[in-house]
Amino acid sequence: MNPLYIVPTPLGNLEDITIRSLNILKISDLILCEDTRRTSILLNHYSIKKKLVSFNKDNEDKKIDKVLGLLETNIISLVSDAGTPTVSDPGSKLVKKLIEEDIQVIPLPGPSSITTAFSASGLDGNFIFAGFLPKNENDLKKNLIDLNQINKNIILFESPKRIKKFLEISRKIFTNSNLILFKELTKINEKIILLKPEDDLPE
Repeated sequence: MNPLYIVPTPLGNLEDITIRSLNILKISDLILCEDTRRTSILLNHYSIKKKLVSFNKDNEDKKIDKVLGLLETNIISLVSDAGTPTVSDPGSKLVKKLIEEDIQVIPLPGPSSITTAFSASGLDGNFIFAGFLPKNENDLKKNLIDLNQINKNIILFESPKRIKKFLEISRKIFTNSNLILFKELTKINEKIILLKPEDDLPE
């Protein structure tokens, strides 16, 4: 049985990929992709031609057993749209199943928006990663109130479509905390915005 390779991909700048990651993609028989269109852009940039298989939150459960069967005769890599797979992205259920079946999982180090953001935050010490919080406003408030009880730096993800409402709610709960926004990391329009408690929220 072949191992499954977990291959991090660039957050935005296509040059942010390791030599090892490129070599594993080149020897893979097929690549499990969150979005085949996004992965094609990366592979085309490096002249890599491979069979791509859609593997996302909507079909992961249905495809796990099929992937197990394919691993018997194929070298398979798992990628996400950007960054390290399975971190708030599809794949964790597959990895759990492989570990239970005593099938080797080989994670490659590489790009992660979490550590990239923290390195440019000016913060030190420990942090916790909260991932994506609930979309429902009441559930979101409850989660933020719970997080406010933790005396650590907090990193989380939020959609651009919901960021304005998120900031409004966050400011009412984290009244004495700085908020640091990271937008379009590693891309042309990259921005890092520091919001102190006394600052107005951006439009």
